[in-house]
Amino acid sequence: MAKATTVKEALTKWEEKSGEKVSDTKAIKLYGQIPPIEKMDASLSTLTNCEKLSLSTNCIEKITNLNGLKNLRILSLGRNNIKALSGLEAVGDTLEELWISYNLIEKLKGIQCMKNLRVLYMSNNLVKEWGEFVRLADLPCLVDLVFVGNPLEEKHSAEGNWMDEASKRLPNLKKLDGTPLIKQEEDEGDGES
Repeated sequence: MAKATTVKEALTKWEEKSGEKVSDTKAIKLYGQIPPIEKMDASLSTLTNCEKLSLSTNCIEKITNLNGLKNLRILSLGRNNIKALSGLEAVGDTLEELWISYNLIEKLKGIQCMKNLRVLYMSNNLVKEWGEFVRLADLPCLVDLVFVGNPLEEKHSAEGNWMDEASKRLPNLKKLDGTPLIKQEEDEGDGES
């Protein structure tokens, strides 16, 4: 089996191909490396101006070494082997979008540090409990969530109550699984007793 590509090697290759310096660049694409990247190593700290980092379609298991990415707004980690959301603290103040679909995430511990996260695409993971889902309510800016393909969503979609139950738990959402949520006016139910 071929040795994994390191982030450092991928960045060197990217610089050669693009003719740009990684430290100056706002968007870096390291997706689908052959052989795949397995670790987010310390060379990521050189991406000081990076606003959008794509590491999707690799074999990354852990989110690590984001400390130097002081300007990171969009992190794309879809189609990896990530099992947990720990490691995001370093970008908790700047990250606005996290694309992490098609991973192995069951628990949402660690998401609460994402104070500016507006968009979370995490379809096709392994979340099966409302207890985990409600951790998303700790994200004050979250307005767009894609959660389709998680056992929790599949169960409640089959029962016909997914949209209602999910939007009840996350009242600030404007879009769920690509569908705009139309909020009923709060005072409509006042006359019923």
